Order: sequence, then C-alpha cells, then structure tokens
Amino acid sequence: MVDATEKRLSDIEAVTIRPASQADAKVALSVLKDMAKGHEPIAKLLASDTPLKHFILAAFALSPFLRDTAASSPAILEALLSESLPGFLRSRIDAARLAWQGEAAGRALPDAEIMSRLRRARREVAFAVALADLSRLFDGRETTRWLSDFAGAAVSAAIDHLLLGAHESGKFVLPDSSAPSVGSGVVVLGMGKLGACELNYSSDIDLVIFYDPQSGILVGRDEATETFARLLRRLIRILQERTGDGYVFRTDLRLRPDPGSTPLAIPVDAAMLYYESRGQNWERAAFIKARPIAGDLMAGERFLKELTPFVFRKYLDYAAIADIHSIKRQIHAHKGHGEIAVKGHNVKLGRGGIREIEFFVQTQQLIAGGRTPALRLRETEAMLNVLAETGWIDRATAHELVDAYWFLRDVEHRIQMVHDEQTHLMPESEAELRRIASMLGFEDTASFAREFSRVLRTVERRYAQLFEQEARLSAETGNLVFTGQQDDPDTLDTLKRLGFQRPSDIARIIRTWHYGRYRATQSVEARERLTELTPELLRVFGESRRADEALLRFDQFLSGLPAGIQLFSLLGSNPGLLSLIVNIMSSAPRLADIIAARPHVFDGMLDPGLLAELPTRDYLAPRIANFVAGAHHYEEVLDRLRIIAAEQRFLIGIRLLTGSISGLQAGRAFTDLADLIIAAALDAVLEEVRSAHGRFPGGRVAVVGMGKLGSHELTAGSDVDLILLYDYDSDAHESDGAKPLDATRYFTRVTQRLIAALSAPTAEGILYNVDMRLRPSGNKGPVATRITAFAKYQREEAWTWEHLALTRARCICGDESLIGEAEAIFAEVLSQKRDIAKIRKDVEEMRDLIDREKPPSDIWDFKLIPGGLVDIEFIAQYLTLVAPAKGEAPPPAGTHTMEVLKGLGATLMDANDLDTAVEALALFAEVSQIVRLCIDGDFDPKDAPAGLVDLVCRAGDYPDLKHLEADIRRFSKAVRRIFQSVLAA
Repeated sequence: MVDATEKRLSDIEAVTIRPASQADAKVALSVLKDMAKGHEPIAKLLASDTPLKHFILAAFALSPFLRDTAASSPAILEALLSESLPGFLRSRIDAARLAWQGEAAGRALPDAEIMSRLRRARREVAFAVALADLSRLFDGRETTRWLSDFAGAAVSAAIDHLLLGAHESGKFVLPDSSAPSVGSGVVVLGMGKLGACELNYSSDIDLVIFYDPQSGILVGRDEATETFARLLRRLIRILQERTGDGYVFRTDLRLRPDPGSTPLAIPVDAAMLYYESRGQNWERAAFIKARPIAGDLMAGERFLKELTPFVFRKYLDYAAIADIHSIKRQIHAHKGHGEIAVKGHNVKLGRGGIREIEFFVQTQQLIAGGRTPALRLRETEAMLNVLAETGWIDRATAHELVDAYWFLRDVEHRIQMVHDEQTHLMPESEAELRRIASMLGFEDTASFAREFSRVLRTVERRYAQLFEQEARLSAETGNLVFTGQQDDPDTLDTLKRLGFQRPSDIARIIRTWHYGRYRATQSVEARERLTELTPELLRVFGESRRADEALLRFDQFLSGLPAGIQLFSLLGSNPGLLSLIVNIMSSAPRLADIIAARPHVFDGMLDPGLLAELPTRDYLAPRIANFVAGAHHYEEVLDRLRIIAAEQRFLIGIRLLTGSISGLQAGRAFTDLADLIIAAALDAVLEEVRSAHGRFPGGRVAVVGMGKLGSHELTAGSDVDLILLYDYDSDAHESDGAKPLDATRYFTRVTQRLIAALSAPTAEGILYNVDMRLRPSGNKGPVATRITAFAKYQREEAWTWEHLALTRARCICGDESLIGEAEAIFAEVLSQKRDIAKIRKDVEEMRDLIDREKPPSDIWDFKLIPGGLVDIEFIAQYLTLVAPAKGEAPPPAGTHTMEVLKGLGATLMDANDLDTAVEALALFAEVSQIVRLCIDGDFDPKDAPAGLVDLVCRAGDYPDLKHLEADIRRFSKAVRRIFQSVLAA
C-alpha cells in the first residue's frame, strides 16, 4: 500500500498556500461558515485559529472544485477531520473495489447503483488526495499512487459487475460467481500513467482489454465479439457518463490493436499474432508501462510475459528511436529560440514538459531493455535511477530529471485541481497564473515563472542531448563527394541509406549548390559553410519521409535567397533551426512556398523570442504599427501591410507547426492579426478618400467582421467576411472636398477602396480575399449600409439565416460611437424571444440544403461532413437565438463558438452531449488549423506529404491516422445526433 504512516490533516504545522485573491478568500470563508451549521467538527475548526483552518480556507479559495465538493458534501471534510488520510483513502478504495457486490450474494446490482457508488467514492478520494497534496502531507509520488490505486479498484469493480451480470443472463459461466474475474480469462491492462501507477489528478485512463476463448466462460463462442462489445460499451458508460454524482474516469480504449477496424475486445491469440507480425514501435513504447489492473490478473501477467520479446528486443534498437520520436508527436528541442513561454505552455506535451522526460526514459528502455531486464520498470523515477546505476546516463542527469518530473507533475495536478479538468495548459491570464503559483506555495507569479522556465529548459537540454547522441550512434554518414560532373557510386549508396529515393537527382542538386549557381552560394565563404553543413543537412532531411520532396523544396528556397552565409552559419550552430526548416519543407508545402517566394519572412524565425511569445493582440499591434509607420504614401502603406501580414501569418503558422500554440490559440492569433491589418487598411483608405473627396459632415464608419473573423476562428487561409456600416449628418448632402460626393457614393467609395486595399494583388501579394455577401440583401444590396437601414433590416426583414450569421458579428475597427450603436443593435436583435419551432424548422432546412448542395468530399472535410464543424456552429448559433425564449441571456455577438457551447450548453444541453461537442470542436479545429496552414485545397492522406500526416495526427495527439480517423467518425456520428437532439429539445 502507499504509505505506512498515519498522516492526518491535523498534522499541518504551517500553511504553504494562500488565496490568490481576497474575493476568493471571502467566498471560501462563506462556504465554510455554511458547512459549519449542523456539523460540529467543522464548526470547531472554524472557531479555531490553527494552521489547518487557514489551510482549508486557502484550499477552498484556490480550487472552486474543492469548495463546491465540500459545500455539497460537508460529511467528507467532517470525516477527514477525524480519520487519518491513509485510513480514509484505504477505506474508500476498498469500498470501490467491492462496489459490485450486492446484498444478495451472487446477484448483480443495477448499473445505476454501481455507478452511484463509484462516483461517490471518486469524489471522496479526489477531495482527500487534493487536500493531502496541497498541504504537502503527500508528495507527488503518494498522490499519483493513491489515484492509480483508486482507478484500479474502480475498473476492477466495474469489470466484476459486468462479468457477474453476464453470468446471470446466461452469456457466461464463471468458475466462481463470488470472485467473477478469477479464472475468467478477461485481461484488462492499464496503460500509460495508470499502468505505471503515476495517474494525474483529473486523468483519462487508457485500457486495453483482451479475452481468452480457452478460459471456458463463453457459452456461445460465435457471439463472443458482440457480447464483449456490449459489455465494454457499458463499461465506458459506467465509468465516464456524467450523472448527478459526477463521473469516475473518462475511458479510452484506442490503444488496442488497429482500433479503426477491430472490436473493443479481441482474443489474446489474435492480439499476440498482431503484435508479432504488425506491431508498431509506438505500441512497443506503450506496452512498457502496461499493467494488469482488473479482470483475470494471472492471465494478464501471462499475456505480458509472452509479449516481452515484442516490447524488449534482444538487440540494441537504435533504429526504432526516430520512429518513436516521430510517432509520439514530439518535436526536437529548438535550441537558440530564447525563453520558453510560461503562459499557455503545455506542461505535458510542450517543450521541456513531462512527455519529454517520459520519452527520455522509454527510448533507453527500447534500446537496451532486451538485454538488460533491469531496464523494464514501469515507473519514471525508478527507471531514471536504474539508468544512472547501469551507466546509461550520469547521476546528475538522473537527479535533474527526477526533480523536474515531480515538479512538473505538481504543476499539472494543480492546474487540474482548480476545476477538475483534464487539461495540461498553463493559464494565459495573470490572475489564473497567480492561482497556480499560490497553490504551489510561491510568493508571486514572477518567482514561479522563473522556476518553471528553469525546469523546462533543464528538461529540454537533457532531452535534446539524448537525441543528438542517438543520432550519432544510429548512423554513419558514409561517403559524400559532390565534385566533378559524374555521380560518385559510394555517395549514391550513402544518399540511399540516408533515406533518399532519387540519389542521383539529389547529388545533382547539391553539385548545383557547390558550383555557386545561386546568389546564396556565390561567395567562397558561403560555399565553405554549406560544405560543412551538407552531411548534417542530408542526415536530417533523410530522416523525414519523402526526403526527396523536402530537399527539393529547400533547394527552391535557396534559389531565391539573396545571400546565404548568415543562414548557413546559423544552421551549422543551431540544430533546432535546421529541424524546423526540415519540418516545414517535409510537411507544409504552403509554408515552404511562402518562404521560397518571399524569403524575407524567414527573418522572423531568427528572433530568439519567437517561440517564447504568444502572438496576442498586444504582441502584434506595436510590430504592425512600427513597420507601417515609415510609409510615406498610400501604396507604400498597403505594401508594408502586405509584408508584415505575410510575415506574422507565417510566424503564427510556425508556432502552430512546432506545437508552441494550439489550434484554438492560432485561430485567435490569425483573427487578431486580421483585425489589426484591416484597421490599419481602413485608416489608410479613409485618409486617401478624404484627400480626394474631403470629409462627409458627421461621417462615421465601422467595419463588422462576420463568420470566422467575427468569432475569432480564422485559419491561415481564411477569407474575411465583412460588412461596412456608416452614418452621417442627415442635413448634409455631400462631402466637403475638391471632388464632392453624395453620401451613398462617398461611403460606397470607401468600401470599394477598402476591398481593393485588402484583396487587390500587388507585387507583395494580397492581404485577404474579402467576402461581403453577409451584408443586408446580400449581393443585391449596396456594398455599404447606413446604420439605420441596417437596424431596420435586422429588426424587420432579416431571415433566420441572417440572424444566425449575426451571432458571429463583431465590430473590429472604426468610429467608437458607431461601434457602440452597432453592438447595441446586435444585442437587441439577439435578445428577441423567437418562435423556437420556426427557428428549428429553418435551421433543419438550411442544414439539409447544405447536405444536398455541398456534400463533403470525404471524412477529412471537417467543415461539411455530417456532424462536422457546420453542425457544431449551427448548434451554437441555434442556442444563441433560442436562449431568450428559454430564459437565458444570449452571449454577446462575436463570441467564440467554444465559449458559446460552454456557456449556453451548460444549461441548454445534456452534460455528456456538451462534453462530446466541445471535444469534437477542439479536435476539428486543431486538425483544420494544421491542414489549412500546410496545404492549399483538401487534405487527402494518400497524396499529402508524409510529414503533414504526422502533424495532423499530432494535432489530435493520435499515434497514427487510423486512430484519428476512427475518432473523427465517432465524433461526427455523435455530433450529428447531438445536433438533432438539441433541435428536438
């Protein structure tokens, strides 16, 4: 068991945490006062002046989840005040393990009863573990062990319950109904952190389930697949469905063999055949931590023993490392790019994060675990110590990574304890970051940020050193000679061995470089630097799939460079930058084409702060303003806007490509950039129009962003949907310039000039394609609309689809007073109580029309597939329109689709449906952002660059395309059902 000592909350001698704000502290005190009524131990605590009281108040102030749990169930805190922490947890975990037992021996409980029992136990365990962890009575090791013990108990109880039920119904014949799992042949393996007993606070659990047909429990072998499928669907429901008591664990069964085409449980013999013949390197890595946690534990141990030769090969397996590295979605550390960001950083998957420490360990295990059984442990800390003891790493590295691992796990737990959410992202606001810092005992956010950054840099450095070493061990460069006119045979062999399919073409390209035929290679010094760089360049390009295509794109880039010596020097001293360029060339043709056509955008990649800074509005605004400030005339302003927009779009894309920002963050960044560029273009257009036609008396202009621009969801290749609103003094008849115009022509001219400024092609390209079809009356109406006409149209004439579109309207620039009037109109129109039946009918007809007229090209058309982005957007827009009729306040126009779902969905949707819709939107948004960034046109896995396939999988944190496609199909089917359900509600 976890800890032999009997630690109690009363053992707290000093409070290391404190509320992050006085408002939170007042709420916590109020909750504790309410709990004290009728609960004498809590009343005594409240009346005391002990460290325990101040700790409880601080914990409740910092964690709304703990505060709400205690408020709804004061008895949990009351019990913890009298029991030891280990005793409390042991009793709850034991109760969970036996939750399947009913009062009548051998009789299965209803699903609802075991669900309730497990959820109550989970709530109590989560509450107690959080207090023990926050108080430092438990360290991260104890916390993860207790959480893992509970998960094992909960899964074990659910499996026993299902087996007993199947026995009662005649589907199974169990050897002993009082111990359903024993001898059943049902193998339930905990994977990942559950398998290693390192579960995080609000973790999903990964399970793999097999069954042995020879165990004798099956009554009808022909029905085994369907029987187990039904049981496992119930297992998922028992564990993860949200009820009034909450949930137990979100449960993932996708680590089974080929999940896109196999049932939820398969026979052990079929599983073994799969792993021996088709098993992937990522699956070898996954099974390092596999542990039998439920079902027939002896059968589980036998299965893992038989699987050992697959996981741990007898020879030194350096060749698998690059594959593991790629498939597991980790990108090489990009040294030389300055500080690592704190706000918004992914503690698990980001640079220097938990995943890098885990991979550091697992790669060593894959290399040498076959010959050294001591390297087959599951736990990360234990493995780091063994690696040091056996000489694979030095003691200093082991100590640094152990300390970093538990520090990052503590950070991860506190992020998740705030709201009991499965998230690994650091907060982006200062207030929320202060909350995390306070939960960790830091005096302020600055001291926490320094320590957090130091730990991340330590992990990043050690991880990068490891992979550099493995690269040297795994490949001898061989002969590389590019002199003369003829190919050197040994060089062609080396190129082929490095991964190139067309070695003769590659040799010819490199000879072109060395002959100085490009401007970038004309100087002797540049060619010398390039000669030194070439072996490493070829090695890194060779590691990318379709290496030839990637190198050809790099060659195109070189051919357009005005000079090369700075680039070659940087690449020679900065492997991270080289890896980044290879990543672009091998996975993102669209970005590669941008670099080739406009090499100046590459300059931004040399900024040391690039990956450290989030591309927020505050970050972008001064850069755009400073770049445009030196322009002397209208055309120069527009050219400078094109240059800075292209550069910043590219750099946002680089952050997305490297995983520095998420797809949702990228959507907001692309939108903030568009807002600022359109605002600058409008200023330039107004000045230009006024120089020719003067000012219109009382004239005011505001630009409204619609669609994805309005809701902060632009992608790298998005058009912008705009409406231009204006107003003026009604007594005025024309402008006051040398060439006066009447109001209609004046504001039409402003609009036409703005469209041209944004979309007319120049030598520097275009800014944005502009779509104005969402203005009143669409293409038939005037391009600019007076505010009074706009208001009248929206109130009296607009169709349902136009009001749906209005939910995403957002004023992005222009006159402040006119913006205020427009926003008031948006709010007034959206606050109307509508005929829900009519809205439902209109929305159903619109979706049917889209299905008929714009069918999706394939499953990868995330926007148009049934249950795709259009359905999710319709759900959010429909809820906004019907909210007033249902007694809810609609969110402001222009609210992000995700925020609309979370806001209105909390009261107008089923909780499980809301979770699914939010997960689906996050996945579709992440993958769509990557696809739109990397290619023009549709994503076709058969024709896509291999690197893009990897990126698409990484965007959803999937090991391969089959897993991703399986989930897309699952989500799209679920979202279409939810769409229909929401409309029917």
